[in-house]
Amino acid sequence: MNKTIVNSKLQKITEEITSRSKKSREDYLARMDKMANSKVSREILSCGNLAHGIAACGRVEKETLKSMIHSDIAIISSYNDVLSAHQPYERFPKIIKDAVREMGSVAQFAGGVPAMCDGVTQGQDGMDLSLFSRDVIAMSTAIALSHNLFDAGLCLGVCDKIVPGLLMGSLSFGYLPFVFVPAGPMPSGIPNNEKSHTRQLYAEGKASREDLLECELSSYHSAGTCTFYGTANSNQLLMEVMGLHLPGSSFIPPDTELRDQLTREAAKLSVRLARPNSDTNLAKIVSEKTIVNAIVALLATGGSSNHTMHLVAIARNAGITINWDDFSSLSAIVPSLVRIYPNGEDDINVFHAAGGVPFLMKALLEAGLLHEDVETILGSGLSNFIKEPKLKDNKIDWQDAPKSSAQLDVLRPTSSPFSKTGGLILLTGNLGRCVIKVSAVEKIHRKVSAPAMVFESQQSLKKAFELGKMDKDLIAVVRFQGPQACGMPELHQLTTYLGVLQDRGFKVALVTDGRLSGASGKVPSATKLCPEAKTGGLIAKIRDGDLIVLDCEQKKLELMVDETELNKRKLAPFN
Repeated sequence: MNKTIVNSKLQKITEEITSRSKKSREDYLARMDKMANSKVSREILSCGNLAHGIAACGRVEKETLKSMIHSDIAIISSYNDVLSAHQPYERFPKIIKDAVREMGSVAQFAGGVPAMCDGVTQGQDGMDLSLFSRDVIAMSTAIALSHNLFDAGLCLGVCDKIVPGLLMGSLSFGYLPFVFVPAGPMPSGIPNNEKSHTRQLYAEGKASREDLLECELSSYHSAGTCTFYGTANSNQLLMEVMGLHLPGSSFIPPDTELRDQLTREAAKLSVRLARPNSDTNLAKIVSEKTIVNAIVALLATGGSSNHTMHLVAIARNAGITINWDDFSSLSAIVPSLVRIYPNGEDDINVFHAAGGVPFLMKALLEAGLLHEDVETILGSGLSNFIKEPKLKDNKIDWQDAPKSSAQLDVLRPTSSPFSKTGGLILLTGNLGRCVIKVSAVEKIHRKVSAPAMVFESQQSLKKAFELGKMDKDLIAVVRFQGPQACGMPELHQLTTYLGVLQDRGFKVALVTDGRLSGASGKVPSATKLCPEAKTGGLIAKIRDGDLIVLDCEQKKLELMVDETELNKRKLAPFN
């Protein structure tokens, strides 16, 4: 494609990030250079070290690794049977090992990382461990790589905390190349709006548990990623835009020949990238420009607000400092180009069929809203990713990205966006700073001025709803849900109850120092409020009946209580 001039405001924001990160980025790159080896990594091991590392290998693999010529590829997988998105990974190690063997090298299963399903733990005590698990995954990844045997890595992960954790851990070994390998979404089940409607009927007592279970089983019904556009599918899209997936590979269904061929190609590519074959590495790929590209893609698609945490952490692990102001500044210049549930009615499979990530990247590049001059697993230039894989004679046939969207109510060019600005907004005011995902919120609901109703747990809000105490205009304040209080669990269940109230005609919103699922939808929800209640944030002084104004247009969140009165109040105790 023809070279396009980068949007001047995008360039300015990128330069600010680069300047801010100069010292930490230089330190990170210097550390990676010091760790790098011009030859195979295992060359530095003692004979005893190496013998332990290859003791369980077959005779041919041992001879290959003894030679100090061929590569040893690490497989790091988050496979388990509980996550439908990760169950397909059960087959991947054999596919990878066979493909790497064809290249004359060896792939070893270096380690597995834990992977919990937020869908299973939603509303349960296990959810308190969810966000913590990201850092456990990062450490587990680093432990798997710490044996100094490996010349490249393949990371197998899809869901919410898993991909950020895998990438964070891999960045500690950023002198190596890494290819991220997706598994793909499950086939579309019942429409997401139908599922949401049944949940609301159940919350109102108008549907039985049997009705609800049948609905849920019709929605989550096979191996593969859930098809709504939450954190899991946001992860996949971002990995592709960051140049860490093969082009167009994020949303190819599991257990298909094309998916298997893409997995084979990813494995072979890892060998081609491994030293001494190439000097490509993860540290070069995850640059300031790549991080900006990821934020742009998130905003253009109305992706998960959880990435206002994850991308910050990923960047920091690469020596790059970004903050919510960067998200806000970029949101002002990035148009909304995608409408998939919860931002629309259709799902990720429809998005992929409409043109998917390749068309999206093409549109953003042509508008100067992505940096083209970045490193990727395919070499220099993001233009290498403006293609999609097709199967021809049992081989991958790379074709140009579609020139137009096949479904304009799902995916649009920048010339006719759904909105001129992105899907995330930073709110500020006397309560602090927080983020709100507005891409799924209708404009008539983007300003709510209502009395507070204060809760300190999800369960207490649910009980109040069931007792009919919430049938009024209100802003639900759910506090002591931050990372220092209880690990910042997702509060996605609350959106069902608040959605019922909104449908009844009440003006409702949510304010919390916790977080919501990436699938948060139509109710305006100011999340990740900081300072949190546990650390003395003003949210801990809110009382029932206090007027709160949440205004997405003015980007304000204000507690309308006289300062003199607030100074008299004590902070609510943390129980």
